[in-house]
Amino acid sequence: MKKIIASPLAPKAVGPYSQAVEAAGTIYVSGQLPIDASTGKMPEGIEAQTRQSLTNLRHILEEAGSSFSDVVKTTVLLQDMGDFAAMNAVYAEFFTQEMPARMCYEVARLPMGAQVEIDAVAVR
Repeated sequence: MKKIIASPLAPKAVGPYSQAVEAAGTIYVSGQLPIDASTGKMPEGIEAQTRQSLTNLRHILEEAGSSFSDVVKTTVLLQDMGDFAAMNAVYAEFFTQEMPARMCYEVARLPMGAQVEIDAVAVR
């Protein structure tokens, strides 16, 4: 059985998908764009965008009764791999111990002109 997770503190999905789905104790969080749910806007710069994407991810995990300490895998999509070090510095503020596995890709474009998008898998 699956359960749909939706946090009012994170932006609504920009397509036909859920913010997150929980199945058998595993939480699959969709890619989080750096959209501020209260304004509908994205901050400027890779650091601010990374921080917003991870804040959105935190809100969804908390809605599911979870946290960053439960995350086992993330995927980071960057519009420019030149932003890797700056993204990594902010990422390290959120994941401080027992780091999850991670993949990071440079992609040609992200929705709404974002510079970063981050998804996660968490296990209770």
